[in-house]
Amino acid sequence: MAFGTDRKYMTPAQADAAAIDVGLRQYMLRVYNYMAAGLALTGIVAMLVASSPDAMRLIFGTPLKWVILFAPLGLAFYMGAKIESMKASTAQGIFWAFAGLMGVMLSSYLMLYTGASVARVFFITAASFAGLSLYGYTTRKDLSGMGSFLIMGVWGLIIASIVNIFLQSSALHFAMSVIGVLVFAGLTAYDTQKIKELYWEADGEEIAAKKSILGALTLYMDFINIFIFLMQLMGIRRDE
Repeated sequence: MAFGTDRKYMTPAQADAAAIDVGLRQYMLRVYNYMAAGLALTGIVAMLVASSPDAMRLIFGTPLKWVILFAPLGLAFYMGAKIESMKASTAQGIFWAFAGLMGVMLSSYLMLYTGASVARVFFITAASFAGLSLYGYTTRKDLSGMGSFLIMGVWGLIIASIVNIFLQSSALHFAMSVIGVLVFAGLTAYDTQKIKELYWEADGEEIAAKKSILGALTLYMDFINIFIFLMQLMGIRRDE
């Protein structure tokens, strides 16, 4: 008989550890479920917008495209700054709005690249993300040391993107795509470990719910950025 697996033979410390482990798994599952639902919403919105020529002209043929471009970033910053004070239901609403707006923005990729290449890159992204996130969840190595380096990489990519608006350099664009994949691959593992650690700081169901939504948003952005940079490297344009 395996006494160690039966709660009635556990010491109080063992019982507490088992309860924490179950709670952690449920918390991480909620994070991944939110993220997956957000990706599904993004995909549905992208397909609906891409299938409507009128919607595409309205969004990308007018200054509205700049609102669509920057609104998700604004929502992400707002949630990160206000997550402690807002209700879980509000955080959830912001997350769905973010995912929907990302779908509108990514609809242009469905028009620019072939459906087969979009599907291929999506599955490559999903497989890579799963492996990287699993590593971040299971590793005992402290990944916090590379966090600041990766964040600097993100800011470097943002600055390079702004500069390349004026330079229109294909070489710089290629380099940014390669670096972007590497940076967000590292962030996937780092963020997963950080989200896991946030579980221990959650005091109460409301706080845990808000942290799981924020964690889902963080991993969602990692996934989407890997997908976008891989599309720029591997996507096949419809006009080729």
